[in-house]
Amino acid sequence: MSTKKGFTTTILHADRLGKPEHGSLHKPIHTSVTYGHEDVQDLVDIFQNKKSGYAYSRQGNPTVTALEQKVTQMERGVSSVAFSTGMAAISATIMALIKGTDHIVASSFLFGNSRSIFQTFIDMGISIDFVDATSVDNVRAAVKANTRMVFVETIANPATQIADLKNIGDLCEEKGIMYVVDNTMTSPYLFNPINVKASLVINSLTKYIGGHGNALGGAVTNTGLFDWANYPNIFPGFKAVVKPENLGMTQIRKKGLRDAGGTLSPEAAHTISVGAETLALRLDRACSNALALAKYFDNHPKVKKVFYPGVESHPQHELAGELFTRYGGLMSIELDESINCLAFLNKLKLVVKSSNLGDTRTLAIPVAQTIFFELGAERRAEMGIPESMIRLSVGIEDLDDLLEDFKTALGE
Repeated sequence: MSTKKGFTTTILHADRLGKPEHGSLHKPIHTSVTYGHEDVQDLVDIFQNKKSGYAYSRQGNPTVTALEQKVTQMERGVSSVAFSTGMAAISATIMALIKGTDHIVASSFLFGNSRSIFQTFIDMGISIDFVDATSVDNVRAAVKANTRMVFVETIANPATQIADLKNIGDLCEEKGIMYVVDNTMTSPYLFNPINVKASLVINSLTKYIGGHGNALGGAVTNTGLFDWANYPNIFPGFKAVVKPENLGMTQIRKKGLRDAGGTLSPEAAHTISVGAETLALRLDRACSNALALAKYFDNHPKVKKVFYPGVESHPQHELAGELFTRYGGLMSIELDESINCLAFLNKLKLVVKSSNLGDTRTLAIPVAQTIFFELGAERRAEMGIPESMIRLSVGIEDLDDLLEDFKTALGE
């Protein structure tokens, strides 16, 4: 009998195989902030990184650990650190591993809040160049002697550009540069960044992994491919007591989680963990709905452009088919100039006018007026975001009901 199980089977039984107390099928919610030890040496060893255990819940909790292990399994990595949000995971990773003399190359299509925090790091003195990451040539041209990190997303939000993931991975391996891939828009069900030689994988657990719009969370996963022993920014005190392959994640947990405090609550960890059990089922339905809607919009005279990797007109359509299991649940549309996008949205009755992504429900939001408003018109144009763009996070509703809602809003 094979010991290797399928994606959903592995997630469903992950907690149970860890043998929680009383035969529970889920890891219980441990709400304790403090942990007592009969032998004070155990407490000392935990503080000094000589053994695993719990001392204070800001940097570790049994319920959160169970979720971290589940994310690690999904991403085929070696370890993960969970955070209160995906943005906390991104911020903590950079804060823990990058110094003021370092340089980062990042995709120019980063999500608005990610772009915003990168700008904050620029204001603090870190050098960051934004490039069109759909071609490795642009990344290669931006790399400098002090480049420590390349940061990209799998599918950009909201215009769905796809980074040249494999070739960028080869470049980072060649140059010995840390390669960070935000996998939120694809999730580990549709894609594993370890396949393109990513060093670290970021996931907003709020989105597809949690999947129900009822808990915030984020995670960073170590793939085990990066040489942390020779990374110059590792705190010397860790090297004496931490295995070389664990140095990067130890620094993220200590310097990024413990010190910055973006702690995931055990209640949220439990909610996300349970939600993750149906990730594959939900995404299969959402991706099917999204592809059908994209084809409908692509043939509609009142829709000027469809931004979705599943349509043949998408610049990276073939690449998406090679990289990802399916094309995802995120899409955007640009309406004809004759249609006011806000008025169109108000005509939708089933689709929820809301932010967030990866919910079971279909969500719609006007991009330029909300989540990318702060960037200004010039930067939106640079990122390929038209002023009448509407972003859709497609859910798991019955397709006929979704089509009827959009047809009515478009005046059919």
